[in-house]
Amino acid sequence: MSNSKYDLRGVSASKSEVHEAIKQLDKGLYPLAFCKILPDLAAGDSDWCNIMHADTAGTKTSLAYMYWKATGRDVIWANIVQDAIVMNLDDMACVGCLDNILLSSTIGRNKHLISGTVLSHLIAGTQDFIRRMEAFDIHIISSGGETADVGDIVRTLDVGFTTFARLPKKDLVVNDIKAGDIILGISSSGQASYESDYNSGIGSNGLTSARHDVLNRFYMEAYPESYDPNTSEEVLYNGKYKLTDLVHLQGEDYQVGDLLTSPTRTYLPVLKALIPQFRSAIHGIIHCTGGGQTKVIKFISGKKIIKDNLFNVPPVFELIQESSGADWREMYQVFNMGHRMELYCDPSSDVQGMIDLIGTFGIEAKVIGRVEEAAQNEVKIVCPYGEFSYF
Repeated sequence: MSNSKYDLRGVSASKSEVHEAIKQLDKGLYPLAFCKILPDLAAGDSDWCNIMHADTAGTKTSLAYMYWKATGRDVIWANIVQDAIVMNLDDMACVGCLDNILLSSTIGRNKHLISGTVLSHLIAGTQDFIRRMEAFDIHIISSGGETADVGDIVRTLDVGFTTFARLPKKDLVVNDIKAGDIILGISSSGQASYESDYNSGIGSNGLTSARHDVLNRFYMEAYPESYDPNTSEEVLYNGKYKLTDLVHLQGEDYQVGDLLTSPTRTYLPVLKALIPQFRSAIHGIIHCTGGGQTKVIKFISGKKIIKDNLFNVPPVFELIQESSGADWREMYQVFNMGHRMELYCDPSSDVQGMIDLIGTFGIEAKVIGRVEEAAQNEVKIVCPYGEFSYF
């Protein structure tokens, strides 16, 4: 993948234009917090704060649409709902917001292609996710939302959520990442105790490139509604696979569609158990979404982040790299590459206790790096494919 290919597809790995557009906006009460934290406008209590967040499943909905058309598997829509919800809730969890969250959906569909039955599956998937979180004493209340027929502007489907919570400032986790901290990574792949199937770890970032680099020309012709007609044909569906193909990776067989539409794992049950017990040891929490393993660079000041003990790359990212020919430096900047949540911790704390607690959820965790002082912010990746520095 190259910057020109990203541009031709109408996407951006860095979101530079977005960041330029919002750079003058107020950053909230704590500028280095992972989520924008607002004064308590709901009740006017200076000891409390408000958090509101909005996000979508992105272009993963287009991928899910094609897989649904190919297989008729309705569970795909529950996965998409989880993608959009988790992109909100896990961001909020990074500042210590773990409970009592209001949830509102915004769904835009092309009615000619997306039936009322699909909408029913989306709504049912939302309620199922809420019920599953209740088992971990996490209370999410659906406040409804907006479902609009907007076929003139949405080619297939767009699924987004807005979340809101009010919490005491004393319960906040505000990033104060320090030199000497160790970095505890929490795996994005495998099968957690609260998941019903293997999770590829794909998340909801980089799916435009993954879709077009992995899948073949068949989809350009079969599903022209799955892409923007203004896009140059040279960057459309350049791969060699169909969604129903089996691939043999790292000793196992996987269906391509299952790898690419695997739902974004939520770490909310893990963090709900972990943060209250180890809060004093945690100096920062980063959700490795847009920007992949470089995400943390926005939340440090005068620090060098060294990640030199990363997880093995999950099969889905091996598939994407092999199909796209992307250099590994770019892969680590776009995808989570094996862990999507990382905690910055006091090295003298009970790190093994944290690892053991995370392990009770069936999820691997380990120390993946450390923090040093630096003249300028830097993230350094040391992996089997090379050493890469990002500034």
